[in-house]
Amino acid sequence: MPKVLFSKMRFYDMKDLMKRTRGIEKGLIQNRRKNEVHSLKANKNEDICLSKFSWNGDHKRHWSLEKVLKNKKYLEAFCAFLKSEFSDENIEFWLACEDFKTTTSPDDLHRKAKEIYETFIQPTASREINVDHHVKEKIKRSLEKPSRSCFDEAQKHVYLLMQSDSCPRFLSSDAFLRLNLKSRTLWYI
Repeated sequence: MPKVLFSKMRFYDMKDLMKRTRGIEKGLIQNRRKNEVHSLKANKNEDICLSKFSWNGDHKRHWSLEKVLKNKKYLEAFCAFLKSEFSDENIEFWLACEDFKTTTSPDDLHRKAKEIYETFIQPTASREINVDHHVKEKIKRSLEKPSRSCFDEAQKHVYLLMQSDSCPRFLSSDAFLRLNLKSRTLWYI
């Protein structure tokens, strides 16, 4: 192997190169430390993310009562939430009305209308919903010859009540936030 002769210039070039690589290494180390500190802060914030998320309200933009009612998982969570707040008769009435609208047989229509009236509308009903007295009387009169639309006014009233009162509270609840975060997570086997 030939001997390499170092001149003064080469020695200084090597020295400068060493200084530059040390500077780059220091910069990389500092950046790595900054990233580690940033990730530690992010991990701390993940613990509080549910409360932060509920304060921001960003998650509410994409959700409405209509979307909650169409999605099976969210509907179950909404039912459980209403049950915990002792107002699950509203969602039960709304679901019973949706089922009632799909009934085709006149005998089944009459039977289901009577069941809905006795369960949700009648003054002594076990699951009485909060609707106007005039609406209740109108439904009572229509029970002699029920049509698929005889509960529409009451159902609309209950829907609007859930939309303005129950649904916003549900969208701010921890149950919804956990379900929403869980549904965004991808699980790999």
